[in-house]
Amino acid sequence: MARGGKAFKAVAKGMAVVASAAAVIERRRRAAMAADFHEPPLHPLPALAAGPRPADPLPADPLPGPRTESAPPPVVPAPASAPVPDPGPGPVPPVVPSASPSHGHFGRPATPAEAVPWGLRVAAESTWRLLLLGAALYVVFYIVDMLRLVAFAVLASLLISALLEPTVSWLRRHGVPRSLAAGGVFMSGLAGIGLVGWFVVWQVTTNLETVTSKVKAGVDQLRDWLITGPLHLTEQQITDFANQITKAISTNTEQITSASLTGAQIAVEVLTAVLLAFFTTFFFLYDGERIWNWALRGLPRHSRYAMAGAGPKAWATLTAYVRGTVCVAFIDAVCIGIGIQLLGVPMALPLAVIIFLGAFVPLVGALVTGTVAVLIALVTTTPWTALMVLVVLIAVQQIEGHVLQPLILGRAVRVHPLGVVLGVAAGSIIGGIGGAIVAVPLIAVTNTVVTHLRRRNEAGQAVFTALEAAREAAARPGTGS
Repeated sequence: MARGGKAFKAVAKGMAVVASAAAVIERRRRAAMAADFHEPPLHPLPALAAGPRPADPLPADPLPGPRTESAPPPVVPAPASAPVPDPGPGPVPPVVPSASPSHGHFGRPATPAEAVPWGLRVAAESTWRLLLLGAALYVVFYIVDMLRLVAFAVLASLLISALLEPTVSWLRRHGVPRSLAAGGVFMSGLAGIGLVGWFVVWQVTTNLETVTSKVKAGVDQLRDWLITGPLHLTEQQITDFANQITKAISTNTEQITSASLTGAQIAVEVLTAVLLAFFTTFFFLYDGERIWNWALRGLPRHSRYAMAGAGPKAWATLTAYVRGTVCVAFIDAVCIGIGIQLLGVPMALPLAVIIFLGAFVPLVGALVTGTVAVLIALVTTTPWTALMVLVVLIAVQQIEGHVLQPLILGRAVRVHPLGVVLGVAAGSIIGGIGGAIVAVPLIAVTNTVVTHLRRRNEAGQAVFTALEAAREAAARPGTGS
């Protein structure tokens, strides 16, 4: 019995030591967590009692002595026959609450939003703003597509006005009345466009018989090559293929008729757009300043001054772009036309005019329209001549991209060639040929306006900072007069 009592006392004492150590470790862990969250304990530290601090931070046995108001450490009662020695007075560790009403428990943020990483929150904020901007752009493009006839007419009139307006301004500076200057320049431009169209039609009709006979001869040569060449086709196979083409055309008469009706509708729309563009161009030349002032009055009051400064810069950029494009297109047309004429390709002058019109699409327009010259050279001359025409086209395009564009349009546009190519591609997808023509000037004007507004904001911020610094310096004692 005596041995059993001693064993029981030893086990009870060991359990008390383990429980006390676990309680102290738990309290220190909670105190460290509270320090990490920079949260002061809810209860102040009690005053240290007189007496030396115990050397061992882990007391051997918690005492059943006087207790504080806080939660006591776990105590394992000892048998009555084994009194527990009193270690004396000592510091009472701070009581750290197990949870707070705002956090729930330690390590959890106060709100779910604080648990989201900062990078993810920034990405989410940026994403919904980009989605909102994309929705706004979609609505704008949808409206433009619905009113594409009016939109393309206005854009074309802006380009034509940018080309003719410097002449109108020069005449007005030399004393010519506004109406006479605008009307004279407009009629001159209209007469120039008419003369170019008449020249193209005249050249085509004059050389049509020659080109037709050469096309027939080219088709006969192609037929002979299919028979005697490496394909070794027979007359019956070629005849069957021609009959299949004729049958396909006869069976798709309805589709062809509907396409012709669609083409007639497109022709009417194009004629309407041309007339609207001429009408709009005249009023842009005659009353452009008043139209711009009227447009400014439709903006919010705090935006009028900023846009009033951005408008002239945008117009200067558009004017420089149109002038440079006309110059580049003229050089391309002259160089390619001379090359075609020297190679003996018929209708060199009409082809040069077509290339001039196509060169208004930067970087790719002259090459695309120049393929017409390659096809005509292929069916009217020899494949070697067609290959040489292609070489001339590529050489002129390289000169345009590496010499003419940087020297003539570099200062006006200030758009990277990759941006030009992507803009032309996007414009052609959205608006076809018209979209490809207006894409680059639209990008250039937008870049000019954004740059002006950004510099204006930076200048305003610098002025505000200087005024604040001067006000603070004047408010300091001893700095006033």
